[in-house]
Amino acid sequence: MGSVGAWLPFTRATAIGWAPLSEQALPDTPLPNRDPAKSSHKVVINVSGRVFVTRRSTLEKHPNTLLGSSEREFFFDEETGEYYFDRDPEMFRHILNYYRTGKLHFPRHECIALFDEELTFFGIQPDIIGDCCYEDYRDRKRENSERLADDKLDDGAGELKVSLRFREKMWRAFENPHVGTAALTFYYVTGFFIAVSVIAHIGETVPCGKDPALGQYSQVLPCGERYEFAFFCLDTACVIIFTVEYLLRLYAAPDRWKFMRSVMSIIDVVAIMPYYVGLLMDNELSGAFVTLRIFRVFRIFKFSRHSQGLRILGYTLKSCASELGFLVFSLAMAIVIFATIMYYCEKNDPHTKFTSIPAAFWYTIVTMTTLGIPRCSATS
Repeated sequence: MGSVGAWLPFTRATAIGWAPLSEQALPDTPLPNRDPAKSSHKVVINVSGRVFVTRRSTLEKHPNTLLGSSEREFFFDEETGEYYFDRDPEMFRHILNYYRTGKLHFPRHECIALFDEELTFFGIQPDIIGDCCYEDYRDRKRENSERLADDKLDDGAGELKVSLRFREKMWRAFENPHVGTAALTFYYVTGFFIAVSVIAHIGETVPCGKDPALGQYSQVLPCGERYEFAFFCLDTACVIIFTVEYLLRLYAAPDRWKFMRSVMSIIDVVAIMPYYVGLLMDNELSGAFVTLRIFRVFRIFKFSRHSQGLRILGYTLKSCASELGFLVFSLAMAIVIFATIMYYCEKNDPHTKFTSIPAAFWYTIVTMTTLGIPRCSATS
């Protein structure tokens, strides 16, 4: 009706001879709006036949992406009034959810390469993946990179490439034991021997009665001395496993010098060193190295290879080293100040136990940290 109203004045004028129709410039016929999406707050997106509906303001929250910028108009279908994308509709659910919530989540059961491809197409950076999914995304990304590296090695030939591929598979098995049955078995075997070694180290100090060979005049002996041969065999078996593990890790390490300088490598060496020192030295000299047996307690740190929680705790302490250092420094200042006060307050008392400022440290420490009743206390 709007178009007919625009033509009526010119039709009447031609009928009465005012202006010939052929000599007058007629106005352009009003065209209908062919972009219904622009006149509505809703946006219809068709992804390989599956329709998604959202608001334009939701997409414009992220103007640096494909759907949030004017580049999406290249995909607009005027006949259907929809934006059509020939992409994976299952992946698009997570893409659209990012526009709605501002948080990008990684679908654990989907292909990592396909997910990265969809992010690249829609102009979304993978760095904004939420903390709840970022660890899984990083692990899958690393596994995929290693798998691609293995595929590249498969394309080559020669003994060197085969050797490198075998070493990389070994290192991959050590770092991620869940990749295969053999790696998982070795993982649990080494974990079992670590536990046995720690328990034996503790158990050999427990009193096990008197030596029956010496009769009633013998002293109570610890289990480590009474059953010395049994504990020696047990310690030998554990050290053999730890030595084999260390040598295999050293062989498979991408950078052997860097591996030897790492903290876990030093712990492995320190854990097995007392055993070999005792074997190489004779009885007289080995007595000087008895104190090295204390280093066997470092075997408990080998559990950090088998526990993700312990590794996370170690990284947390490392990242908070400056804050923890400041806390220890503040505590040390308070201990010195209050120990000095306690010493001078009790200085003239003949029965005082605070004979010096260092002697008052223990009382100050257990009082400040609320550990309990100290061995020495103030007399006034």
